[in-house]
Amino acid sequence: MLDTINEVLTKIDDFVWGLPLIILILATGILLTVRLKGLQITKLPLAIKYMFANEKSGTEGEVSSFAALCTALSATIGTGNIVGVATAIVAGGPGALFWMWVAALVGTATKYAECLLAVKYRVTAEDGHVIGGPFYYIENGMGKNWKWLAKIFAFFGVGVGLFGIGTFTQVNGITSAVNNFFDAENAYTIELFGRSYSWSVVIAGILVTVCAALVIIGGLKRISAVAQVIVPFMAITYVVAALLILIFNFKAIPAALVTIVKSAFGLRAVAGGAIGAMIVAMQKGIARGIFSNEAGIGSAPIAAAAAQTEQPAQQGLISMLGTMIDTIMVCTMTGLCIVITGTWDIGLEGVAVTTKAFQLGLPFPDTIASFILMVCLVFFAFTTILGWDYYSERCLEYLTGNKQKIVKAYRWIYILCVFIGPYMTVKAVWTIADIFNGLMAIPNLIALIALNGVVVAETKAYFNSLKK
Repeated sequence: MLDTINEVLTKIDDFVWGLPLIILILATGILLTVRLKGLQITKLPLAIKYMFANEKSGTEGEVSSFAALCTALSATIGTGNIVGVATAIVAGGPGALFWMWVAALVGTATKYAECLLAVKYRVTAEDGHVIGGPFYYIENGMGKNWKWLAKIFAFFGVGVGLFGIGTFTQVNGITSAVNNFFDAENAYTIELFGRSYSWSVVIAGILVTVCAALVIIGGLKRISAVAQVIVPFMAITYVVAALLILIFNFKAIPAALVTIVKSAFGLRAVAGGAIGAMIVAMQKGIARGIFSNEAGIGSAPIAAAAAQTEQPAQQGLISMLGTMIDTIMVCTMTGLCIVITGTWDIGLEGVAVTTKAFQLGLPFPDTIASFILMVCLVFFAFTTILGWDYYSERCLEYLTGNKQKIVKAYRWIYILCVFIGPYMTVKAVWTIADIFNGLMAIPNLIALIALNGVVVAETKAYFNSLKK
């Protein structure tokens, strides 16, 4: 039965993430990169400066620009950076990492545009909280006739939170990491739902569910407060650990980079299989890259809309840093560690690939290396659970006309999904997440193409005002 479900899900996933969607994502990023004159590179120093600037008091919004960025990063830096990169490289070869870079480079312009539009078209609800995102820039930017497209986006947004990035993949990644560390041999098990599970999985699942519930019930301000503390600390911890692997194996880096580029274009494949290998690397790399940094999916704009800023372009610049931090920094670290240590090609799956890379690459006992990765993964994934609850709640608000009773009931359904996540198969979990990601991206990408003129005009007006 499970095999049949996996086969059906894989076919749907291959269809959703076929060449048309990959081309649409890249084409949107390239269009915006050209029209904005490579803003993601030329204005990068300014974006970094803005990230640490203090907002003016009395500015519309609920949280600071930095808190909005941390909320967005809490949702993006998760299992995608540790498990997702590993699954992409195992399935698509080292070349998948190259296509992650390509998706991130053009995706940074996409992230800038969608977060600019979110602030420009955001609205204030009757109770005073600010809400915005693709559903409002579709409805208010493209016009009321396109409200149906906004509704489709919001529907898939709830689906991604409930069945995709938000719950199943994250808690599954957490419990797998905890299981690998505390009970890798599954010596202590219990029978549940007709299958045998380690006690470490059950206990970790319950603890994550309880902790998530305590934060989620508190709403955005509690989520952003937790994210501001956990995200920077854990990102630095993970990057330092990965840097140590690269430093201790620096002689292998040039060969690893050559392998990545060759694999990206199918040059490592046997004769006649180059095009097929390249397409697989492209598909897995871009799909996992988008899963990780979420550029073009339309999630980050929901957090950006709550930022205390008067300038849409300024928040766009701050928010685009999320893609740089997530993919260019964190995913690259993971990918290089996996390629250098060769753990992508030894029959391992999921978090075990990255765990083995840390064990082989770090000059510590295996137990310490595993513990460092487990802690990073647990906290990354936990903050992603929180961030995606916020995103999906905002989508639900739009769908229901801001009926808070429904939103509060949804929080408990979301928490229930976190609770059952550990008991789903790894393959099914990631496939479901990919499908919902792709379906959520389509309405948003249509809106970004339709409103690219607004983005360019707003950007020009902002930089002209700075000159004056």
